[in-house]
Amino acid sequence: MKQVASQISTYTADISGLCSALYELGGMTVMHDASGCNSTFNTHDEPRWYDMDSAVYITAMSEMDAVMGDDEKSIKDIVRAAQELKPRFVAIGGTPIPMMIGTDFDAIARVVTKRTGIPAFGFNTNGMHPYTVGVSKAFKMLAENFVIKEPKKREGKSCNIIGLTPIDFSITGYEKSLKVMLENNGYEVISGWAMGTDLDEIGESGAADVNIVVSWSGLPAAKVLKKRFGTPYVVCCPMGEKLCKEFIETLDKASESRECVNLIAENDRDSDIVIIGESVISGSLAKALKDECGINIKIICPVDTERKFGYIKAEDEVELIPLLENAKIVIADPLYRPICPKEAKFFDLPHFAFSGRIWKNSIPDFIKEFDNIKANILEIIN
Repeated sequence: MKQVASQISTYTADISGLCSALYELGGMTVMHDASGCNSTFNTHDEPRWYDMDSAVYITAMSEMDAVMGDDEKSIKDIVRAAQELKPRFVAIGGTPIPMMIGTDFDAIARVVTKRTGIPAFGFNTNGMHPYTVGVSKAFKMLAENFVIKEPKKREGKSCNIIGLTPIDFSITGYEKSLKVMLENNGYEVISGWAMGTDLDEIGESGAADVNIVVSWSGLPAAKVLKKRFGTPYVVCCPMGEKLCKEFIETLDKASESRECVNLIAENDRDSDIVIIGESVISGSLAKALKDECGINIKIICPVDTERKFGYIKAEDEVELIPLLENAKIVIADPLYRPICPKEAKFFDLPHFAFSGRIWKNSIPDFIKEFDNIKANILEIIN
């Protein structure tokens, strides 16, 4: 049966992706639900929850609210909280129950804005899609509504990093390592969407010479900024000495040519070495391994990806198992082991979106720890 997970985990849902993307930006995020999704979010999907405050609320729908469609009760609660907290914005997202009763989130957001004077936005998330949907919707909203029209231009080279969330990168320090690398190569990082940055910095994003898309979730926002400001983007999650060098050279060229570049590996569908994971991260890892070791890799993406990337989209066990039949080496989150061939060798690459906190201490900083990753994979191959 399709869309059934009997042996493996499922990915963080779109509503949690929405909350995670906006977590540090001073807004108020509301889950429209009956009090289940908030515990899933803070217990399993958000590693910053115990160390950093964020205004994430739930409407606590009752059965009668759902049956009668009583939106006014939720609106009053949202308005009261917003008037008390005075957030920079309000984001209202959905879960399965609002989806089933046809809740109009845009209309609710308009009412909240009218009553509070605070910008409010509705998101048709429903808990049935992966986190990438929620993150991309949130970042696109920011690009359309909070990046100012005439930002002050910077002296020297500047960039934004788009697609940073702990759902993909955890809190291992990768975002800090990437910023240090960019600064060491003469780039001012205006904003990092959205870890270690604030809404005012995101507002200045239009001043950048080039944008860096480190995960698929950042691509819709990068396209909006390309349309609004003509800012080119480079799709890459830098790691490894050779790829990092090519990455910096590509940033310089893109800044001058104003052309967008996908600096990730082409897919080798015939390879018996397989990576399962998020498309930009997996494609960057595959390219770094090919550049330094001459390894061709098949890339399977269980979450959203671009058709032009050429990666194999497989969303569930029914689609994944046949694709892994001839695999000799699998690089993936450990929770994928049960559906891999018994004779295949396995390299653990935990992904917070898939296994949560189970292996959080083993999630790598791809810049600092790439050499260890490479050495361990080569040891498995040889």
